Amino acid sequence: MEEEIKAEFLKSGFTLDEEQEILKKCHTFCQDYRLEPSDLVSSWEIYYLNRQLDESVVKDAEMDGFLGHLQNEQLGASAKKDPGLHMYSFKDVVMVLDAEDEDTKDVILGTPIDKYEKLQLDIYDSARKTNGNIYSSERKSKLVTPFGKRSNKFVVKFNIDNLPTIETANGIEEHYDLEDGIIKRVQPLKSSSLVVHQSGLEPGCRFMYDRIEDRFNAIENRIRKHAAALVASSLYEEPMDPSVASQRSMFAVGMICCDGEGHLNDKSILLQSSVEHSRGQRVRLELNKLSHFSVFPGQIVGIKGHNPSGHCLIASELVDSVPLSIAADADLPPTKKQALDEEIQATHLSSTPTETTMIIAAGPFTTTDNLLFEPLSELLAYATRNSPQLLILLGPFIDSEHPQIKKGTVDLSFDDIFQSEVLRMVQDYLEYMGPNAQLVMVPSIRDANHDFVFPQPAFDLDSLNVRLQITSLNNPGIFEADQVMIGCCTVDILKHLSGEEMSRHSMDGQPNDRLSRLASHILSQQSFYPLYPPAEGVPMDFSLASEVLHISSVPDLLILPSDIKYFVKVLPVGGTTEGEEEQMKRCVCINPGRLAKGEGGGTFVELKYQGSSDKMNASIISI
Repeated sequence: MEEEIKAEFLKSGFTLDEEQEILKKCHTFCQDYRLEPSDLVSSWEIYYLNRQLDESVVKDAEMDGFLGHLQNEQLGASAKKDPGLHMYSFKDVVMVLDAEDEDTKDVILGTPIDKYEKLQLDIYDSARKTNGNIYSSERKSKLVTPFGKRSNKFVVKFNIDNLPTIETANGIEEHYDLEDGIIKRVQPLKSSSLVVHQSGLEPGCRFMYDRIEDRFNAIENRIRKHAAALVASSLYEEPMDPSVASQRSMFAVGMICCDGEGHLNDKSILLQSSVEHSRGQRVRLELNKLSHFSVFPGQIVGIKGHNPSGHCLIASELVDSVPLSIAADADLPPTKKQALDEEIQATHLSSTPTETTMIIAAGPFTTTDNLLFEPLSELLAYATRNSPQLLILLGPFIDSEHPQIKKGTVDLSFDDIFQSEVLRMVQDYLEYMGPNAQLVMVPSIRDANHDFVFPQPAFDLDSLNVRLQITSLNNPGIFEADQVMIGCCTVDILKHLSGEEMSRHSMDGQPNDRLSRLASHILSQQSFYPLYPPAEGVPMDFSLASEVLHISSVPDLLILPSDIKYFVKVLPVGGTTEGEEEQMKRCVCINPGRLAKGEGGGTFVELKYQGSSDKMNASIISI
């Protein structure tokens, strides 16, 4: 068993520090929780990502934390099988010990910040009551929930600050007190101009009509576009058939596939080329000569190598990205391309970057013990204090994984809950903030009140009596706010890629940032969901996917909510080109985390952006 565990760790690219002690403990974990070695290593990969460990080395010091992670997984699995069953763990002991101090905690006086937050929340709640939303407010005032008793509210977990200290016209730094905060809401916000990039996906569109032909065409078009972009870069020759035996070096473009079910390994990697070059045949791909690589099923790559036998392509170089500007221009006629370049250049010369402020939060927006939407209410109260120009809310809003939704114990329909709770709250917020505040809503495939399909049309808000300040976006979708291009996708592609990726890292002492690498795959593949076949539970419709999933140009901000630990990372974008302009492009990738986690609060992101990643302030804040 220990040899199998060691082999699985090595296969996934991990090395063992104190090998004998670690294998002994892992052996015990497998016996206690009835795990196969492959399942144990998969759980370690999730733990490794969530803890954001820098090295691919399994250390004995992490075993206690890994044990707690395994216990949580077992609790989750048991809860799904039998919701009435409770398995005790060390957390229950901590909860019992902490319960003795509850009376003491209740008499601790609040700080001035607590009083300010309470005052603002009271003002906001009173506005909601006058607008008729008394149902939610009365329920919340009568119930004391675990979320309501939480401590450490609005603590900054992570921060990137590249902005200078804000000063007034007299050079005196601004101070913020209670009276200023009350007056601040009355002062008009600077309006943010929103432009939605239409993708042809309309609310009420037909889905579940995709055919095998649609799947084939989607894959074939991706391979052909990628090959055309690589050839257009003038760095690579025309692709050849990789399945033909040849002692000479060749260049081929194709999609990474897995030979059979399960995860990729050294013996199961296949390359499927296009019909044009190889009639769609697959050939085994050997990557042993490469010092570093990162591949996953569905990835379109360029391969330099040779195939001496006709059965195996031996790679000497792997190209996994192309300059996005080249990829976008490949489909444009020369005259249109020239006109577009002149328009972009004129825009850059005539406009100066302005600061865009936004708050970004991803669902669930209510805790698992109720449907009171307390985290959403707290978030909107925070937004009233900080007055962002743009509030971006990403689903799920009515989470199909919520215990009460799954059991069907709610008295209202899903649409009624969405309208009476979520929409009413955000409309009250917008009325309270004034006409210049803007709000963007993006659905999720976990939304019980919306179409279960991906790509997913926007919420149909036209039939409802909602404010014009609410913009509903497709999932995935792209829009511009004050010339800042923002891409959003609520399907957890980062988590799906982390479970399917196979990688090797060069031993040059450089830190291995796996989260940045996973996010970079989205941009290098020019697709919001490059994984194929899709992960279990993703209702992919290929008749809708080809146009909607394609990323034609580099967004300034890429928002990818995930169950993986929150982060804000600046990603370099573009392949290797002779010009320096492409190499200098940066994309800010944001995972705001989940606003609600279990019965407690999660995190959201507050961002001030001034035209580039070098001039921004991004904070990840606990609710």
